[in-house]
Order: sequence, then C-alpha cells, then structure tokens
Amino acid sequence: MTAAPVRYAPAIIAGRLVRIAARMRKRGGGSAVPGLVVNRIAPGFLASVLDGFAGGFVIVSGSSGKSTSTKMLVAILEAHGKSIFTNPSTANIAQGLTSALLERVNLAGRIDAEIAVLEMDEGHGAQIAPSLNPTVVLLTNVMTDQIDRFHDSEKVAAMLKRIAQRASKELIINADDAMLLELACDVDSTAELVRYGVSAEVLANNPRGLGYTREATERLSSDAGTVITHVDGRHATVTLAGTEWPISLPARGTHYAVDAAGALSAAASVLGSDFDPALATATLSAVAPVFGRGEIVTVRGKKIEFVLVQNPASFQLNVDSLQRGLDQVLVAVGSDVRDPSYFWPVDSSPLGSVVAVTGSKAHEIALQLSYQGVQIGSITPDLATALDAFLALPEPQTGIKTVIFTADSMRRTRAHLGLV
Repeated sequence: MTAAPVRYAPAIIAGRLVRIAARMRKRGGGSAVPGLVVNRIAPGFLASVLDGFAGGFVIVSGSSGKSTSTKMLVAILEAHGKSIFTNPSTANIAQGLTSALLERVNLAGRIDAEIAVLEMDEGHGAQIAPSLNPTVVLLTNVMTDQIDRFHDSEKVAAMLKRIAQRASKELIINADDAMLLELACDVDSTAELVRYGVSAEVLANNPRGLGYTREATERLSSDAGTVITHVDGRHATVTLAGTEWPISLPARGTHYAVDAAGALSAAASVLGSDFDPALATATLSAVAPVFGRGEIVTVRGKKIEFVLVQNPASFQLNVDSLQRGLDQVLVAVGSDVRDPSYFWPVDSSPLGSVVAVTGSKAHEIALQLSYQGVQIGSITPDLATALDAFLALPEPQTGIKTVIFTADSMRRTRAHLGLV
C-alpha cells in the first residue's frame, strides 16, 4: 500500500478531470495529458507515490527489450502472490507514468499494491531519476536508437547511469553489453551488482551478434548469474543457480531469450528466498507477447504476425529470426523514423520479397529494400489502403501473413484494425 501526502488530492482531482475531458474529445486519446497537468501543478506527486510501495519498486530501462522484460517480470511476481502496479509500455515517459498512477491512486494518494514495476524511457528516466529511490534497477542494453533524440550510444549510456545510481538494493545488467559493464563499474552506489547473459554457444549461433553497440569480449559463467544456454525459435534453456530450466518465449529469437533472463534475474532479486524457479520459468513460458513484438492475431478471419522494429539492431535481429521463404510480408515505416537512412546498415536480404511497402516513409524504405535485393510487389504510402489490400490476399503458401512495422505504423495499424 502506498500513501502520498493529502496535499496532492487537488492535483489528483484536476488530473482526473483532464483525463475525462481528453477522452470525451477523442476516444482512447490524451493518455499523457493528465500526467502533464499533474506534474506541472504538483511536481512531487510522482516521486512521493512511487517511494511509498511497501515492497519497493523496480525500474526497467534500456534501448530495447523494456516492454517484454517488464511484462515477464510482472507476471512472475504476480504468480508468487505479489500485488503489482505497473505502467503500459506506451506510458514510459514522465507524464505517462503519472497518468498511469492516476488510474489507480485514490484521493488519499494510495495505490493498493505491494510493488511497482515500471518501464522507463531512457531520456525521461534520467531526468526524473534524482527524485526516485528504486530498490532494483534492470538495464537491458545500449543500442544505436532514436538518433533524433539520443544522437549516440554514449549519451544513452550516460542516461542509464543516472538511473542505475538510484538503485538501493540491486543493479541488474546485461553482462554481454560492454557499455553496461563499464557503466556498472563506474556507478556510485551500494547496490549489489547482478548479471545475466548468454553462453558462448548461443552467441556463436548468432553470427551478427546481439545488436548492442559494443559487445563484451567474455561470456558470463553459469555460476555467476542467469545464463541462456540454448535458443531454438520460441524455445530456450536458462541456467538459474546452476540448474537448467526449459522456457518458452513469446516470440522467436535470442533477443527474447535475453529479455527472459533479465526478468528472471530481477524477479529473484525482488523475491529473495521466496523465489521459486520452477514457478517462475513456468509462468514466464505462458506470457503472451507485448503488442507487436512477435504477436500473432486473427483479423477479418486472417492470421497475422506483427513484428515491431525500433532501431537498426532490432530490425536486423527480427529479420534474421523470421521463417525463410515467407511469401506475404508487408513492411510499414512511419513518421517516427525521421531519417530513413537510419536503417541502411540493416541487411534486409533474408526477406527475399515483400508484397507491399507502406507508411509515410514507404518510398525511402523501399529504396533500402531494393538495394538489398528484396523484390517489392507494390509501394502504397497510405497505410490503411495497403493493410486492406494485404488482408484481402488469399492465404500465403509459406508461413502466415507478416507485418513488419515501426512504432508509428504500429499505432496506426492497431487503430485501423480495431485492436485495443
């Protein structure tokens, strides 16, 4: 149970009135606006509520894998009987976090939950970190990401360092990421360092690497942390405290196995002696994918797999993980990609062919695909038109219909297809 000072009651009321007005104006819209208002009139609200959880709170941050790791961690903790407050993956910036709190907090500033598990954007997390006191911080990786915001990986690492320094109990890092290892050595904190990673065999089976800006030169031993020892599509094996456990993943690829290792490490840190590896791995194996991250849905009677690509590394990892020979792939790149040359380092040739390219940056990404030898059926900038035509096609001969999209196109696809 958390409690914030009663003086925040007027801000809570104001935020809720703004939320009602925003939703009346646009159904499902304005989710961040209430938080923006509350943060402006009561800047201490967010920190006060978060610092009050009896079981502490966890921050999950990094360039990629935040949403999946958070969802896995929440599921494991709930399976152990813990009541959890968490934020949607679309509410990982300061105003979004506050808006999420407004959904649950009462006028006394209380939320009926033992532990908070929060996904945080690197930039916004670094800004508010000095006012927060997380018990556990989980850092996933550092990649070349959102170049219009972060410019370079060193800037991202510096942001993550500010978040890491706030951990009071344990700092959990991906030991295969060299920049995180360096960051951890330089953090001024009494928190215990916990590491997770993959075995040499798993890395060898990923000849392009794991997508990090700089990879560590040595692998983590199974007696020094949580280690992924085998990956085969949506199935993997993880070593916990020297014992191997089979797990199922929400989507194909080593990157999802790494997310699982991070979530298991964080769960063990939060639960301590109450951590049950059998329960944890079984729960993790049943976790559904976060929207767009390898999610398979049925729309208009057609089965579709959604694949979200957020930076060059995730684009490459997901392309490499797809089944070869798919004959119905649609690629949608939207306005969130300010400079499409961002994706030129990606080897998209494994796609072979795509039936359509769409989104506001359709022509730019089509050029990249063409230079990689990918055959393109059509280029249709209007996403709705392209989606309708794609769904109208007969069933594919190989695999299922597959949509590869960036975040902007993901949101527009979701809205157009009525997915909530």
